Amino acid sequence: MHNSKIPSSVLKSVQKPGRYIGGEYNSVIKDKNKVKCRFAFAFPDTYEIGMSNLGVRILYDTINAHKNIWCERVYAPWTDMQEKMRQYEIPLTAQESGDPLSAFDMVAFSLQYELCYTTALAMIKMAGFPLLSKDRGEDTPIIVGGGPCVYNPEPIADFFDLINIGEGEEVLLEICDLYIKMKEEGSYSRAAFLREASHIEGVYIPSLYDVTYNDDGTIKEYKPLYEDVPTKIRKRIVADMDKAPYPEKLVMPYIETVHDRIVLEVYRGCIRGCRFCQAGMVYRPIREKSPETLCKQAKCLFDNTGYDEISLISLSISDYSELPKLTDDLLSWTDEAHVSLSLPSLRIDSFSEELMQKVSSVRTGGITFAPEAGTQRLRDVINKNVTEEDLMRSVGIAFRGGKSNIKLYFMNGLPTETLDDIKGIAELATKVVGEYFKLPKPERPKGIGVTISVSCFVPKPFTPFQWEKQDSYELLMEKQAYLRDCITDRRVRYTYHEAKVSFIEAVLARGDRRLAPAILYAVENGAIFDAWDEYFDYDRWISAFEACGIDPAFYTTRGFGLDEILPWDIIDIGVTKAFLRRERDKAYKGETTPSCAEKCSGCGANKLGGKNRWCK
Repeated sequence: MHNSKIPSSVLKSVQKPGRYIGGEYNSVIKDKNKVKCRFAFAFPDTYEIGMSNLGVRILYDTINAHKNIWCERVYAPWTDMQEKMRQYEIPLTAQESGDPLSAFDMVAFSLQYELCYTTALAMIKMAGFPLLSKDRGEDTPIIVGGGPCVYNPEPIADFFDLINIGEGEEVLLEICDLYIKMKEEGSYSRAAFLREASHIEGVYIPSLYDVTYNDDGTIKEYKPLYEDVPTKIRKRIVADMDKAPYPEKLVMPYIETVHDRIVLEVYRGCIRGCRFCQAGMVYRPIREKSPETLCKQAKCLFDNTGYDEISLISLSISDYSELPKLTDDLLSWTDEAHVSLSLPSLRIDSFSEELMQKVSSVRTGGITFAPEAGTQRLRDVINKNVTEEDLMRSVGIAFRGGKSNIKLYFMNGLPTETLDDIKGIAELATKVVGEYFKLPKPERPKGIGVTISVSCFVPKPFTPFQWEKQDSYELLMEKQAYLRDCITDRRVRYTYHEAKVSFIEAVLARGDRRLAPAILYAVENGAIFDAWDEYFDYDRWISAFEACGIDPAFYTTRGFGLDEILPWDIIDIGVTKAFLRRERDKAYKGETTPSCAEKCSGCGANKLGGKNRWCK
C-alpha cells in the first residue's frame, strides 16, 4: 500500500511511479496529531539523486529522533509528472504522509549545486507558496535553505526566510525547538520567530539586512536592521564526529537510485588546501571519525539494509590518518559477507599497491586520478602538491594491478594558465599511455584507454581564487578546441564540461541580491532541472539577465577588487580573508603551501573548535 494521495491513474501514466508513492521500508511514520512541528526536507532534484544524498540521510534520521518533530522527504517531480500535476491541480506532496507542503511548519531545501536554484523555486511554486519571502503570509511554512551553496546565500536571499550556514545536525533542531516554544507560548508570528532565530549561531535571516551599493555597482555596506541581529554569521560545525548522529537504518527505495550502497563518511574537512577548491576551505577544520566508530556504523547499516557495497567518502579519502587500520578492520568481516569496499577519489601521491589490493573499486577495470593541471608550474599555482613522477608511479601501480582504463581530471581556465599548460594536458595523457607500453607485454592488462575529463574553472567564494575573473565562455571554448587539436593519440579520449553551463554557474556562485529578479524571471519562464543538460537553456538565462538589466560579466569576467566588499563577506566560515589573500599571493609567485599534516599555515579554522589532531 502506498501513502501517496496521487490518483492511481496518474501514477500509471508516468515513468517510474516508484518515485512518488512513498511507503518505503525504514521510512519514518509518526502520528501527525501528536507532533509539535512538521518538517519537510526538500531535495531540488529527482528522487533517485535525492535518495542517494548522504546529508539528507543523516538529517532525516537526526530530526526524526526528536519526539516532537516529524521530518518527511520531498523530491522534484520529473517533467511528465509536473504536467499531470498541472492538469489535475495536484500540489507538491511529501513522501511519508502524502500531505501537501501547506500542511507543514517548515520546508527546508538542501542546495547542493547552483544550477538547482531554479528547481528549488519551481518546487516552492508547485507547493502554491509565493516565491519571494516578503510576499508570504502567516500561514505559509518557514522556507529554509542550507547545503554547500549557501556559503554565498545572496543570489537566493530574497526567496528564503531562513538560511542555515554550515552543518545542520544541531542547528536545525534548535530552530525547530524555538518554533515549538514560541507556538506553545503564543508568542509566534513569522516576523517575531525570524528575529528570534537570528540569535542562533549559524542562522542567517536575509530579510533582516539592508544592502547598499556604490556608484560602480560594488557593494557599499551590509547593515542589520536591528541592534540584536548579528553583523556576521558564523557557520556551525559538529565538533566531535564520533558523537555526531549517523543513521542506523536507511530508507530503502523501491526503484534503483544513483548510489544503491552504504555510504560511510570517514571525516569532514581536508588537509590539502588546493586554491580552487571551495569544499576544502568551507568544511574546515578537519574532524576524523575513529576506525571503531566507522566499523560499528558500517556493520549496523549492513545488518539493516543488506547492501553489498560500502563506499568510504570524504574530500580526500587517502589522507585519512588511519586508513590502513580502517580497511583491515572492515575487511575482517566484509570479505566473508561478500561486501565490497569502494573509494571514490584517490590522491596521486598516496596511492599504493597495498590499497589497490584491499579495495574492490580499485579492483575493477578503471581508476581515476585528478592532476587538475597539465604542467608542474600550474599545479604549483593551484597548490595541488603532486608531481608528474607521482602520477607515473601511480599509473604504473594501476597497470601492474590489472587496470587498463585510467581517467584523469583537469581544469581549464585556471588563473595564470597559458596554452602551454593546456598542451601539457595532452602531453601528460600521452606519457600515461607510454607508461603502459614500458611494461613487458605479459604484464600489461588488455586494452589501454586513457580518458581526460576537463571542467571549466569557476572562481568560487571562500577560496584563494575568489577574487579572480573567469575566462569568457568564448575563450573557454577556444581552449577546449585547442586541447582537442593537441591530442594526437587515438587511445586518449577527451570529454569536457559545457562552457556555457560553467558561465551561468559562476554568475550564480558569485552573485549578490540583485540577481533575484533574473532567477525569478527564469523560473517564471519555465526554468527547472538546469543541472540536467537536456533542460539547461543558456538563451533563457541570457534573456533573463537582459530583461532585468543585469550584466552577467560583472560577476564573472570582471573579477573582484582585493579591497571590495564581496557578496559573501557577511558569512564567517572560520578561514580568514587574510589567509585566503596570502594564498592568492603565493599562487602568483608559484609557491606551494604544505598540507595541515605537515605544518599549520594558520587559516583560522581552529577558532571554530572541533576535535582533531591537526589544528593547534
